[in-house]
Amino acid sequence: MSSKVELKKEAKVKQKFQKLAFEAEPKPKLLRNCVNAFLIGGAICVIGEIIMNIMISYGVPKDDAKNFLPIIMVFLGALLTGIGIYDKIASVAGAGTVVPITGFANAIVSPAMEFKKEGFIFGVAAKMFTIAGPVLVYGIGTSIIIAIIYYIYGVIIK
Repeated sequence: MSSKVELKKEAKVKQKFQKLAFEAEPKPKLLRNCVNAFLIGGAICVIGEIIMNIMISYGVPKDDAKNFLPIIMVFLGALLTGIGIYDKIASVAGAGTVVPITGFANAIVSPAMEFKKEGFIFGVAAKMFTIAGPVLVYGIGTSIIIAIIYYIYGVIIK
């Protein structure tokens, strides 16, 4: 009988604790976070456009500039992550740094740098795709499914 009373008391204490924890939890500044994400994510995209316009002004054909730009942006994202600047930008921008292609580079380089003391094979190489791996797997898998649907629709149905 006493165990039921103890369980009820424990449940009340847990409920009271959860209520206190919820009240004490800092509320996110949603509007500020959205504005920061929009502005900084947009700034990253503007930087990409500036780089592409510079390449075009130096005579690089527009199609080639479009192909070089993701390579340059991934490199810049990886470089900024490597020297510790990207994390500072991400702390202000939040999701604004995830959406552009530089976020992909950050997702690969960050775990690799975190585990570099474990060695090249079991640290850097093994941990490099812990975050980006599922993105790659599901992205490639989805693109294959879409390609099959596109093929079936384009060849068989028409």
